Amino acid sequence: MTENDLVISLDAMGGDYSPRVVVEGVAIAHKNNPDIKFLLFGDETKVNEEMKRFPQLKSFCRVIHAPECVRNEDKPSQVIRNKNTSMYMAIDAVRQGNAQAIISAGNTGALMAISKMILKTIQKVHRPAICTNIPHKNGMCVMLDLGANTECNAVNLAEFAIIGNILARHTLGIERPKIALLNIGAEEMKGREEIHQAAKMIKSTHLDLNFIGYIEPHQIGEGYADVIVSDGFTGNIALKTMEGTAKLVGGMLKTTIKKSVMAKIGLPFLIPVILKLKKTMDPRKYNGAMFVGLNGLSVKSHGGTDALGYSYAIDNASKLVRQNFVQTIRDEIEHVDLDELSQDILYDVY
Repeated sequence: MTENDLVISLDAMGGDYSPRVVVEGVAIAHKNNPDIKFLLFGDETKVNEEMKRFPQLKSFCRVIHAPECVRNEDKPSQVIRNKNTSMYMAIDAVRQGNAQAIISAGNTGALMAISKMILKTIQKVHRPAICTNIPHKNGMCVMLDLGANTECNAVNLAEFAIIGNILARHTLGIERPKIALLNIGAEEMKGREEIHQAAKMIKSTHLDLNFIGYIEPHQIGEGYADVIVSDGFTGNIALKTMEGTAKLVGGMLKTTIKKSVMAKIGLPFLIPVILKLKKTMDPRKYNGAMFVGLNGLSVKSHGGTDALGYSYAIDNASKLVRQNFVQTIRDEIEHVDLDELSQDILYDVY
């Protein structure tokens, strides 16, 4: 591997079906990204055994033995300083400059803690956030935080708005994304005080953000906003509620068709529509949540994903690397003093 290679580091032992899904995912992703090289950290014997099914991988993959792995039940405090795990070694490859991004389907809390410890947060960024793209009726939007920070103050939320704005421009190609704060109502007096202060801060930055105010959870799917900002507790609940609702609707549709004679008769006419909807709503397409705000790109794949889903995580990570996403955040956040701005707003309030 040369200095100019695009290299992605993989925690080959992370996830419910590793290392099989990781290796298969690499094989799929390579078809669309033939220039990417991979570092696979994990049990050398197990990883190489899986790679026998894909002999072409040897030309662009390097397997690096890791004697231990992070289990799903491990607490972050138990593994954060264990340098012998596949997760730690994969993240450290980014710090050392041997890779431009790291992907793991393993323990989310551990990945967040180790990534933050090794890669550090970008200067002026107080907290990193978990972020991903989610579908709505007109396309997709960016949503953050989805679980990294259960409690956030106004500064954190304003930072998430700035980072989300950058992400929407890069991943969705929207020149001036519409930004909204997730709240229990659209009226200005609704919600907690930190949300009100965050709204004032977002309006006050010289970055000319396209802030449209508050958005309620039921409006997420309507496509009103391109960037939806929330604390991690609320955002995680909202995301899981959406996922659960999608499964409920899908299950009810299947049950209804099975019980209805007329539905079975009309099924051949509905199949193209159902398949199109299924493709649009396929959660595998949106696999790969990013820890944004770090000095390096760390991506969390869903632990139970299949090979296709893992390949999408690789695709998403490679796009952000090619667009120099981390440096763009550094450049834009450098010109904003949110701490000073928050003091001005608090002074106005009191």
